[in-house]
Amino acid sequence: MAEIIQKDGTWTFDGDTLRLTPGRDKNVGLLRRTLGELVLPLRALAGISFEQGKKSGRLRLRLRDGADPLLHTAGGRLTEPHDPYQLIVDSDRYGVAEYFTEEVRTALLLDQIPADPVTEYLLPGPSVPLSVSAGDGTVSFDGERVRLEWNWKTEDAKAAAGTRTLALADLTGVEWQPAVGLENGHIRFLVRHSPTKAPAKYDPHSVELWGFKKDPLMALVAAAVQARLPHPSAPADERPREPEAAPSQAAPAEDDHDALLRRLRELGELHRSGVLTDEEFTLAKQAILRRM
Repeated sequence: MAEIIQKDGTWTFDGDTLRLTPGRDKNVGLLRRTLGELVLPLRALAGISFEQGKKSGRLRLRLRDGADPLLHTAGGRLTEPHDPYQLIVDSDRYGVAEYFTEEVRTALLLDQIPADPVTEYLLPGPSVPLSVSAGDGTVSFDGERVRLEWNWKTEDAKAAAGTRTLALADLTGVEWQPAVGLENGHIRFLVRHSPTKAPAKYDPHSVELWGFKKDPLMALVAAAVQARLPHPSAPADERPREPEAAPSQAAPAEDDHDALLRRLRELGELHRSGVLTDEEFTLAKQAILRRM
């Protein structure tokens, strides 16, 4: 077994599994502390590196593309204090870090672990239930439903739509974008048959993020949802299929017709409350009318 213990955290490797435990140092990011210990199977790794510096070094793990829903959702946007796959190493522990690196590399070589992308998640994602308050709302996820609640800072037109509850089966994806500079970030839930180009400030399926302390925690919510959606690289025949459209000569089924009417009413409400612009409302309405 190889182990390295630092203020930043503890990494342990037993030949088959890596355990990454965040430290209690004040410089450990809130996301890492909330995420807790990570258990990585060796086959999820693509490589490991150790970089030395004058005062401290850094161990870095590289995962296979598509192995971790958190990395997929974050898209390389996790900053250093929040990245669970980096470990700061004190200069007097460089020898231990080098030994740890060689142990992992040797295991990858002996087990002939490929570095190519995977078509299924090899990590389960953050545990649920999860609830995070940041920006203009609170997002809760229990594994089956996403709930969005608004606070006093929410734009009036968006708050007027009320609390939103989204079933996992109705989602096609989730986006997390941190605030950068003067640009606000967001977490956005992509709802089947309900596309929108509205900014997060006005989108009732989004929470706008302003770059405050708890913003990174929204990445955990996004990853927990992503982990329960079809893998983006899964073969097409393994993904849920959309209902087949009825032949153009036939009238739509009564249930479909009622659903389209309900969608028209919802679009009208979003347009009147200012969530949808005139152009977005017109395009969405025309798309529904063509289906009717």
